[in-house]
Amino acid sequence: MPMEQINGLSSIERQEIIYRTIKEQKRIRLEEISKSFAISTATARRDLDLLAEQGKVQRVHGGAILYRKAPPEMAVTQRQVEQAGEKQRISLAAAQMISDGETVFISSGTTALEVARHLADRQALTVITNSLPVLNIFNANPNIGVICLGGNFRHSEASYIGHLTEKNMEEVRADKVIFGIRALSLEEGLTNDYMAETTTDRMILKIGREVIIVADHTKFDRVSTSYVAPLSVINTLVTDDQTPQEILDGLRARGIRVVVA
Repeated sequence: MPMEQINGLSSIERQEIIYRTIKEQKRIRLEEISKSFAISTATARRDLDLLAEQGKVQRVHGGAILYRKAPPEMAVTQRQVEQAGEKQRISLAAAQMISDGETVFISSGTTALEVARHLADRQALTVITNSLPVLNIFNANPNIGVICLGGNFRHSEASYIGHLTEKNMEEVRADKVIFGIRALSLEEGLTNDYMAETTTDRMILKIGREVIIVADHTKFDRVSTSYVAPLSVINTLVTDDQTPQEILDGLRARGIRVVVA
C-alpha cells in the first residue's frame, strides 16, 4: 500500500513509517520515499542506511528490502521431511541433466541427496562427493565409480569438510556439480550458516564445467551468516513453482538458466 505524503515528521518517525511500509511491501525504492515525504533522494538514502545499520532492512540497488535472515539449519536427517514434494521434483529434473559417462560432483544437503537417489541405478557414471549419505547410496552399484573426499567429518551434515577435503579436491574435476545452498539472494549471492564449510563450498563450485544449484523456494530472498559465492558461479538453477517470479526473472536477467520443476 503506497505511503501518503507526510510533512512535519521527525527523522525517527519517518524511518519508522518507512520500515512499516517495507514490512508490508517487502521492498521499497528511493524514489517512492522521496516522493511520499517530499524529501531529497540523499535524505531517503540516509534513512535506509540507518535502518540497514539497525539490522531491520537490507540495502539493494535503488532502495531496500526486508531483511530475512535464514533460520538456523537443522541436521540433515531432520531436514529430509521438509518440502519433500518440491525436493522430489527438483531432484528428478536435475538428475535428468546428468548424462551417462559423465563425472558429477554431488554436494551434501537433502536436495542433492535426492538427486543421488535418482542416479543410483545408472550404468555408467563417476560420482565425486564429500557426503557420506551420497556415498552410501552408490555403494550397491558397481557400475558407478565413486570418489569420496575425506577430511574433517561434520556430524550434523554427515559430510567431509576442511583442509584435507580441499587438498583432495585439487586432484579432481567434474563435468557437472550438483550443489545445494542454505540461502540465495539476488543482492548477496550464495550464503550458508557454517563458516568452517565456506572454503570447501567455494572449491566445490570451481571444479565443475557446469554448476547446477538445486534449491526449493524457502532458500530464496534470504541471507545467511557466511558469504560463499556470487550468483555468477551458477550455470543452471533448478527450483520449484513456489519461488517468486521476480526472483526467477532476476536470475534469468543475470544469464542463469532457470528450470522450474
